[in-house]
Amino acid sequence: MPHVEALIFASERPLPQMEMIELLGNVMEEQLESDKIAVCLEAVKEKYDTDYFPFELRETGGGYQFLTKKTYHQTVLQLNGDKYIKKLSSAAMETLAIISYKQPITKSEIEFIRGVSSDYSIQKLLEKELIVIAGRNEQAVGKPLLYATTKNFMDYLGVNSPGDLPELKEIANIDIVMPTDGAEALPEEHANRQMIVDNNGELKLGVADTSEDAAAEESPSQDLPDTTGDEPTDEAKPEADEPADDESPLD
Repeated sequence: MPHVEALIFASERPLPQMEMIELLGNVMEEQLESDKIAVCLEAVKEKYDTDYFPFELRETGGGYQFLTKKTYHQTVLQLNGDKYIKKLSSAAMETLAIISYKQPITKSEIEFIRGVSSDYSIQKLLEKELIVIAGRNEQAVGKPLLYATTKNFMDYLGVNSPGDLPELKEIANIDIVMPTDGAEALPEEHANRQMIVDNNGELKLGVADTSEDAAAEESPSQDLPDTTGDEPTDEAKPEADEPADDESPLD
């Protein structure tokens, strides 16, 4: 247990369990089992979980690391606080959030979600080593690059994997309401009423006239010729595109 504790304390980055096994195996000249290291890690964690210590053992960024407890964050932040805080613009934060929840993802997919170009934001996130190029989408046209978050990103947030990120419903208490047809939204007592525009151009609730006369007014039929007189019937009339018997076509 003290050897495990010493390795984690001396490491500048989160130390994976498999690396601990390899390092301790070189010192002790024996093959250590992962179960034994896991027991040591649990013992170290229990030791520093007490209120006596201002820091604790956390699994973050793919390994184990000693981190200051939340109670003392403001105190420690006074020492070179600006050095450890990565200041990002709103555009970069939006881009980083999309990548973290949709990774691996292409730039065109990011821009489709944001609705604007993301070239500058992606470049800044790459420079800060918060995202990395994870490969190419072989199925898409042009095989665009895929982007994913890095261990530095997970270490900065204090999570061990993207699966540890909070679900969207936990951080956004917003119910998505699908649009409803206006007729379906009317109360039952107004089932036969509809929104109409009066002569003054104002929108108001009116009564829907479903009678046959109203339907006839809305869809007037074409004027039909009066066939009750002495005019010949359809059978006696000549075809519209053929001349009558007593007429001759024009030269």
